[in-house]
Formats: sequence, structure tokens, C-alpha cells
Amino acid sequence: MSAIVDTFLAVGFSAIEPITSEAPPGSNALIRLVRWLLWGVMLSGVAGITYAGGKFAWERWTGGVLESPKMVVAALIGGIVATSASTILNTVVLTQ
Repeated sequence: MSAIVDTFLAVGFSAIEPITSEAPPGSNALIRLVRWLLWGVMLSGVAGITYAGGKFAWERWTGGVLESPKMVVAALIGGIVATSASTILNTVVLTQ
């Protein structure tokens, strides 16, 4: 009886193939969309920092009220959050 069970288990487990990860069907379009959105977020962050820096320089040049340092800080914090999110997405979601 023991020999039959051992033979059955040996044959049964040798027929099982190792499981490999595979992307679900149709996921390429979603991955492409997420990558485009990540680029859009990064470009908008660069544009925001550039705009805030230009406004800061203009306020300093004209001697007006300095309100743009808040914009620069907010743009930098937004850039840090966007960079962190893109790094997390690239590491966790988009690895294949």
C-alpha cells in the first residue's frame, strides 16, 4: 500500500509544471495609459515649478508682494509626491 501511494504521489507531482506569472489579457493598453499619465504628471510638475520660479523672479524684479514662494514650495511638494507615486507604480504595478 505504501509503495502504491509513493508511486502515485511521485507521478502526480512530477506532472505539475511550475507556475509562472503572466500579464492578464488586454493589460498592455492599461499599462501604456498609466505610463502616459505618469509622463503627464511629471511634465506638469516641471511646468509648475518653472511657472512658480518665473513668477517669483517677476515679483522680486518689480518689488511686488511675494506670494510665489508658497507656490514654489507647493510645486516642490507636489513634485516629491508625484515622483514617489511614479516610483511606486513602476516598482509594484508595472513590473512584468
